Amino acid sequence: MIKDFFLRGLGAGAVAGLLAGLFGFLVGEPSIDQAIAIEEAAAGAGHSHADELVGRGGQVFGLFLATTLYGLVIGGLFALAYAFVRGRFGPANEQALAVTLAAGGFLAVVLVPFLKYPGNPPAVGDPDTIGQRTVLYLVMLAIGLLALGAGAVIHRRFGWVAAVPAFLVIVGVAYAVLPGVQEVPAGFPAVLLWNFRVSSLGLQVVLWGVLGSVFALLSARQRVRV
Repeated sequence: MIKDFFLRGLGAGAVAGLLAGLFGFLVGEPSIDQAIAIEEAAAGAGHSHADELVGRGGQVFGLFLATTLYGLVIGGLFALAYAFVRGRFGPANEQALAVTLAAGGFLAVVLVPFLKYPGNPPAVGDPDTIGQRTVLYLVMLAIGLLALGAGAVIHRRFGWVAAVPAFLVIVGVAYAVLPGVQEVPAGFPAVLLWNFRVSSLGLQVVLWGVLGSVFALLSARQRVRV
């Protein structure tokens, strides 16, 4: 049974990753191009495209490769989580459970850390602090998962009335305690920063939305066969 779930997750993750990559290419690439132009202008005339190890064409290919691999990894982990919560938490209906789990995963893995530490385009961020920023992001991601798990347990016993406040309290305390990161240089276009962050969040919306939907569809087809 777990093997079936895992293969289902890999298939759904691959489709989700490809569509997320397509979204990133169509919606996110213009913002990245503008940010790179600003970065090159700041670097001065000495910068040349010939100095780049990977050209823009290779970077676009890398985008699709990265989102597909990311989709496969998330799909596999999603399948394992689905197998664990099935019959314990969430809706009894398998399709509803898949969609609910995907929504919960997006909330904990993406939205909670994103609202505290949103992504930045090229030319934004100090290279010397990338390690610190990565650690803070991963800590916030772990707290999001912890808050989601606590909310699920509380919901099982006391319902949404207690689960939602518990989730918000855990996340709110983390937002208040963890340090903020503000490294946007003066004069950087606010619209460009906004568009990049919206497109990066939109890519995740597509990935998790497609993952949950395709997994639910595959679950429905499997049930019909059985």
